[in-house]
Amino acid sequence: MAEKRKFKKRFCRYCQQKVDYIDYKDLTQLKFSLSERYKIMPRRLTGNCKRHQELIADAIKRARQAAFIPYIVDRKRVVANPFELIK
Repeated sequence: MAEKRKFKKRFCRYCQQKVDYIDYKDLTQLKFSLSERYKIMPRRLTGNCKRHQELIADAIKRARQAAFIPYIVDRKRVVANPFELIK
């Protein structure tokens, strides 16, 4: 019989820090919830709770609309670390 894998318990970093509001202008906080192609990472990968995941999604959408974060990444011009471009 195959044994079940035991995964590390993920925790919500925002609940641990007792964050009530996630600012869309704080890009250093948002980049932990973005993939290398600037897509919003799911809860099962980040470990966020439902409430904070919804706040993060809204903040990322607002940052995209304000042009702080790009909507798409150009496939022709691939960058090793895209978060270096965000300052």
